[in-house]
Amino acid sequence: MKKYNIGILGATGAVGKEMMKVLEERNFPVENIRLFASSRSAGKKVFFKGKEYEIEEAKKGIYEGIDILLGAVENEQAKEFIPSAIENGVVVIDNSSAYRMVDDVPLIVPEVNSEAVEAHKGLIANPNCATIIGLVAVNELNKYSEIERMIVSTYQAVSGAGSGGITELNAEIKAIAEGKDFTMETFPYQIAYNLIPQIGGFDEKGYSSEEMKFQNEGRKILNNPKLKVNCTCIRVPVYRSHSESITIEFKDKIDAEKAREILSKADGVKLVDDPQNKKYPMPLDTSDQDLVYVGRIREDISNDEGKGLTLWCCGDQVRKGAATNAVQIAELLIKKRNDIK
Repeated sequence: MKKYNIGILGATGAVGKEMMKVLEERNFPVENIRLFASSRSAGKKVFFKGKEYEIEEAKKGIYEGIDILLGAVENEQAKEFIPSAIENGVVVIDNSSAYRMVDDVPLIVPEVNSEAVEAHKGLIANPNCATIIGLVAVNELNKYSEIERMIVSTYQAVSGAGSGGITELNAEIKAIAEGKDFTMETFPYQIAYNLIPQIGGFDEKGYSSEEMKFQNEGRKILNNPKLKVNCTCIRVPVYRSHSESITIEFKDKIDAEKAREILSKADGVKLVDDPQNKKYPMPLDTSDQDLVYVGRIREDISNDEGKGLTLWCCGDQVRKGAATNAVQIAELLIKKRNDIK
């Protein structure tokens, strides 16, 4: 089997570390791996497949010889480093939102639109974590009958804000238990024992940037420019795995029984839908794995035409919502042998 030289940009962050883990778990054919991070982390040693590697400082123009670069940095760093990698013939799979809505950059969820990988010009974007989880949950239903409208509420874990989110939740819980004061750095308000109905900045209509990603990215991934999405994103004091309540309006009639039949066979989905026996998706059950759990499927009683469903889904946003999705895209690349040296 041909092996590939892999790079990870942002290798010391939560998603970068998970990318290394997923590459190893999935036995990705790695010839050599180079790990890039900020100057603060340069020189540190990490292990991959039992071999020690040294973290390199991320700079422009140092990515020659890499076949696939997995990006796990913020927008500013992505815009700074990715163009020079592409100029050196590297295919980049970027987890930031910097290039997601650029017309000629494929935005891919492998279970949904794997064919889009063939259109890349050196850069492929990894969608937002909540978008990935939600679209995996509804994709096969959309194939049965086109989705026209979605009302979505997301309940997003603190790890979605990076390792700082976990640290802050832990520190607050400890401080509250000990009756001590604490300061907020990652989140604008106390997150322990609280919910914060804001992720990202607000636009003139009162929707946050995170909320608009679901509609904008969903339209591109599903190739449906008319898709309507009304989304509310909430940060919750859960360590890992995002949860979503989704009400869907379809073009045609569909009932809950048919939806369960479809989802029981859906790629990337685990059907967990037996509420009478208290079986439904929960963040604790979906963490540290790659399937999106779907349950609480029921007909929308507010839709008089029988074209509506409501469901609940959960998925690990660090893995399927970020790292695993990126590695799956890399697997598509090598399967297609598309512009990979």
